[in-house]
Amino acid sequence: MKENKISIQINRPVSEIFDFTIDPNNTHKWIDIVEKEETNEWPVKIGSIYRNVNTLGEWTEYVLTGFDENKLFELATKEGEYHVRYTYTPITESSSELEYFEWVDEGELTSPFSQVVLERLKELLES
Repeated sequence: MKENKISIQINRPVSEIFDFTIDPNNTHKWIDIVEKEETNEWPVKIGSIYRNVNTLGEWTEYVLTGFDENKLFELATKEGEYHVRYTYTPITESSSELEYFEWVDEGELTSPFSQVVLERLKELLES
């Protein structure tokens, strides 16, 4: 699989979902494999670096390549081979759709996200 696209409706305003998902202090709360995430600056902007460590102790660095507040958040590995884009779409004032799209330029996705990950995010944000 070269790409993976999943989405979910969350009963929260788009701004709350956006703010929660771009904050590195929240990543480990909804993505199991991430133990810790950090950025080189806050607030983030195009070119900011996100770093996270997985449960095996392996670090990965991503560059913020797309950013449109409350609409789009996109990262790519420093080598530029793996990309992930979050797209935020308001449905009503209090509900939104989050689309998660990940892809690789070459090869195959090694650990594509499943709907379970987005369900966990939904549960966190709606509780």
